[in-house]
Amino acid sequence: MKKKIISMCFTLILFLSLLVANVTDTKASSDIPIVDGSYLTYDDESIGYAMKTTRGIDLLNGYSKVVRLGPGSIYAGGTTVAAHTVDKVKIAVIIERIAGENGSWEYCANWEKENLNADRVSANRQVTVEGGYYYRVRCIHSANDDVSSSFTNGIFIEEP
Repeated sequence: MKKKIISMCFTLILFLSLLVANVTDTKASSDIPIVDGSYLTYDDESIGYAMKTTRGIDLLNGYSKVVRLGPGSIYAGGTTVAAHTVDKVKIAVIIERIAGENGSWEYCANWEKENLNADRVSANRQVTVEGGYYYRVRCIHSANDDVSSSFTNGIFIEEP
């Protein structure tokens, strides 16, 4: 009987500590500004994944990625993965920036890539950008007629 009570006490303590940790995490993430679905962070990189609900028969997955390389420089790109070899798999990469949490995302640059008779395509490059802004990457993924999109959180880039 004693062992059962001690076991129940430890279980209760574990449950309460998990509950407190979860509430603390939620509070901390709500302090980070968010604009149009992207958190504005000072992280070194961010990855965003294509939404599951928009996939079809041919499109399996896709992601966007932005990495801070240093003041005034980012790595931007993404990948589209088809469920199998398709006639045409494409990705369009769009770089957007925002000055602060009260603004809106504005277009900076874009490029696209297409592979024929393939199951994936990637497009990425190093880009010199103006410092003092948050940057995010948004990608449009397609495999034949299936289309989806993904976007990253914003990461702050310092001036050179």
